Amino acid sequence: MKRIYNLLTIVAALILCSSCNDEWKNEQYERYISFKAPIDAKGVTPIYVRYKSDGNVAYQLPLIVSGSTTNDQNITVHVAVDPDTLQVLNYERFQNRTDLFYKELDAQYFTIPETVDIKAGENTSLLNVNFTLKNLNLVDKWVLPLTIVDGPSYDYKAHPRKNYRKALLRVMPFNSYSGTYSSTTLNIYLKGSENDASIVQNTKQVYVFDETSVFFYAGTVDEDRADRANYKVYVKFDPKSNNLTFTADNPQMEFHLNKAPSYTIDEDMDATRPYLLHRYVTIRNIDYSFADYTSIPGAKIEYTVRGSMILERKINTQIPDEDQAIEW
Repeated sequence: MKRIYNLLTIVAALILCSSCNDEWKNEQYERYISFKAPIDAKGVTPIYVRYKSDGNVAYQLPLIVSGSTTNDQNITVHVAVDPDTLQVLNYERFQNRTDLFYKELDAQYFTIPETVDIKAGENTSLLNVNFTLKNLNLVDKWVLPLTIVDGPSYDYKAHPRKNYRKALLRVMPFNSYSGTYSSTTLNIYLKGSENDASIVQNTKQVYVFDETSVFFYAGTVDEDRADRANYKVYVKFDPKSNNLTFTADNPQMEFHLNKAPSYTIDEDMDATRPYLLHRYVTIRNIDYSFADYTSIPGAKIEYTVRGSMILERKINTQIPDEDQAIEW
């Protein structure tokens, strides 16, 4: 009797294991279509594209078929611009501070196809976004909002979660000198009190102007200031002499350069990851003054800014695509 019981137990276990194994041959999930566009703390997906003199640059946004098995059909995915989602994001994040709103990228600055094909046997494809960024004013925070379009006649389903079927692409052009600089050694003084305590910011965001020029906002002004456009300081890099030219195009800020600045570029390989290149751009001998004439109505506050700041780029030399190689 005991022997029969053991045999029955073994047979039942074999049937159960066989059933479990067969289960994995079938699709375990819905085959939804989604973008690969993870959002950051600000609710958008920063995309970094190399600035070129003609302004033309391409970006490829991945599309993904979810599921536990390989996609077995040809799928034509429909994609469209989605301004409504951007409007919702702006209101939820900034309420009535319209000066802080992300702006929808104008149609003149990009082109996208209406459809993207995903072939049978493949679980991914790429949406080609072609940008024309020449003369794009980066004072504004430009976003290209995209969505996967659903339809009763389409042979797919867009992912039901909004952050998968939507892509809010924050367009961030870059050149060799733009990015987030460490500015802990850049001191901001009230003019005439240069020997007293200074204001120090941890970082300074520097934006592309053209292939060899950038701009930043003077003093403590940043992109959260409604009047930031009044305080742009342009920096032109001369690769031959390593000299810099600082200028401003707003006479009301009374910009004055007190000393000739310069810059250096240094590189070294990572000690533990030999494929990782560290590139440092250091701006030295910063010394300028300007007037903040908008913070307090009818009053002018004059500042002197002195010191240096440094940009570090970590570049994976094993990756050929520059925007992907940089660890942003």
